[in-house]
Amino acid sequence: MKKIAFICTGNSARSQMAEGYGKYFAKLYGKDVEIYSAGSNPSGYIHPLAIKVMAEDGIDISQQYSKHINEIPINEVDYVITLCGDAAETCPVVPGAKTEHWGLPDPARVIGPTEDAKLQAFRKIRDQIKEKVERLIKEIE
Repeated sequence: MKKIAFICTGNSARSQMAEGYGKYFAKLYGKDVEIYSAGSNPSGYIHPLAIKVMAEDGIDISQQYSKHINEIPINEVDYVITLCGDAAETCPVVPGAKTEHWGLPDPARVIGPTEDAKLQAFRKIRDQIKEKVERLIKEIE
């Protein structure tokens, strides 16, 4: 069994969406994979717009929770995927793990005049994460 950790600073949006898609695509493609997400400085919540845009795509992440890297078996993972610059700098080095940095902007930082502008930012990042996670899961033997 392979283990994947998606790491972000707050573990409230990008890494949570990646965890949701990771679980979905692992099941879809019949891959024996455990999926985790965590943060170097967890926010303590999942951003409501992350939950909303994932639900639009049929993925329920409302039962996931924001957690610290120390709360997952980080030293046992085969893949460490960082999704923001801060996590790439603060994430522990995991010997033997394949590491990728996706460096996606934080949709929660978008200052929009309307809720729709914020939703559009979350949808754009969601779609990028979906594409990257699906590719990753398909590549796993």
